[in-house]
Amino acid sequence: MEKKTIALASDHAGFPLKEALKKKLTEEGYAVADAGCDSAESCDYPVYAEKGCRLVLEGKADLCVLCCGTGVGMSIAANKIRGIRAACCSDVFSARYTRLHNDANVLCLGARVVGEGLAWELVTAFVTSGFEGGKHARRVGLIADLENRE
Repeated sequence: MEKKTIALASDHAGFPLKEALKKKLTEEGYAVADAGCDSAESCDYPVYAEKGCRLVLEGKADLCVLCCGTGVGMSIAANKIRGIRAACCSDVFSARYTRLHNDANVLCLGARVVGEGLAWELVTAFVTSGFEGGKHARRVGLIADLENRE
């Protein structure tokens, strides 16, 4: 089975974690689309949330991982983009089930919340899980209906 392309993006606080994940994903045979940022110099996370998410929406990446200090800011910004279902996770169960039940296409991580080891476990759970469909498809459809009403 062909490995997915994973988009990565971060702000300055998430930059070291993004770089560590990029290295690990590449070592594991995933293609990586890096949407920035490119240093630990202060920057605005909404800019990079959008850049990473656009790669998914344009079909240039299958999934996206966004890193900031807590993961929350990236999650809020990403979820403002039509077609994105982003989840901020710090446990493996949530990272797996947000794909299985919510068909999330973006995982948000807090570099100040999770270490590199746990972050890798979260990313692995996220990228190796697939959407179950069934009753969950109806619920994801209801989320899309909410999004389309706004």
